Amino acid sequence: MRALFLTILTIMLVPLSSCGKKSAPGGPPPAGPPEVSVVTMQTQRVALTTELSGRVSASLTAEVRPQVGGIIQNRLFTEGADVKADELLYQIVPASYQAAYDGAKAALAKAEATVAPLRLKAERYLELLASEAVSQQDFDDASAARKLAEAEIELAKAALETARINLAYTKVTAPISGRIGRSAVTNGALVTASQPMPLATIQQLDPVYVDVTQSSTEMLRLRKALESGQLSSADGQAKVLLLLDEGTQYPEPGSLKFSEAFVDPSTGSVTLRTLFPNPKLLLLPGMFVRTVLEEGIKDQALLVPQRGVTRNPTGQAMVMVVGADEKVAPRVIKVDRTVGDNWLVSDGLKVGDRVIVEGLQKARPGTPVIAVPFGIKPGAAPAAPAPPAADQH
Repeated sequence: MRALFLTILTIMLVPLSSCGKKSAPGGPPPAGPPEVSVVTMQTQRVALTTELSGRVSASLTAEVRPQVGGIIQNRLFTEGADVKADELLYQIVPASYQAAYDGAKAALAKAEATVAPLRLKAERYLELLASEAVSQQDFDDASAARKLAEAEIELAKAALETARINLAYTKVTAPISGRIGRSAVTNGALVTASQPMPLATIQQLDPVYVDVTQSSTEMLRLRKALESGQLSSADGQAKVLLLLDEGTQYPEPGSLKFSEAFVDPSTGSVTLRTLFPNPKLLLLPGMFVRTVLEEGIKDQALLVPQRGVTRNPTGQAMVMVVGADEKVAPRVIKVDRTVGDNWLVSDGLKVGDRVIVEGLQKARPGTPVIAVPFGIKPGAAPAAPAPPAADQH
């Protein structure tokens, strides 16, 4: 009986002794401040650009039209080929124009033959007038006949020149060098002088123009920024880059030539003309392209990565910064435009501010954090210094 009592007492005392002992440490240690990646604001020189859409047009375009009427005798070019200025394109049947030229030439010879005896007669009458062998009236008639014959010569010369020009116009030549399109007529077709339908069209494709439109409001904003000194104009002529329809960049840079002196009242935009070299003829008239136009240079620009910018409920742009006390603080900023994958900041940030770009989900306003420069993996230990190299004697 005594043994049974001691056994029960032992069983009852074991839990009580266990409750008096401390629990062994086995849980996770309390977590420290979270790590976030930050970018320190620094000023930099940035070329500001704007993207505008436009279409390609030939730098020179000439429509070939006949200057005289007639039947097309020969077409002397290959459609779609390159032609040189003054190269023969069409031959109009020249028979009637050759005959007119020959007739004008003969009329000139007749006029020159007629004037010779009239000149001699006028000279003789002048000598006889001194001795009063002829009357003054006879001398005046002889002088007038000579002047009339000389005028007939000038008239015949003009008619001959007109016939020569018309005969030359039977050879229809290229007014400019470039690529010629399809022919609108064939051999045997009847054409007329200065007809409304061109025989063919020649376009000069190297270089080419790209005409783009810019909002007049945007142009005024740019001019104000340049005048106030916020932007400085680019050195030399403004450079322009070209993006093709599929998104690739055209290898040759262009230049801004001029802008129109008026605003289109229907669109409120101004047309800008840019010039691009086209040695490989990749750009063809009518192509839709996008241009990247250099507006100016901002010397003291602050750029913040887009990944670090959010919007508050009122739509204002804001960032999270790490203050001097290593705590997170929200900051409302003003942004003007995108520059690559960054925002151009006009207000709200200053040089030296540390903006959080990674770990925003852990960055609560007022909480302490560990700021790590962006590009260094959070939690990564700094690289151990390399051992010094052994001296070699």
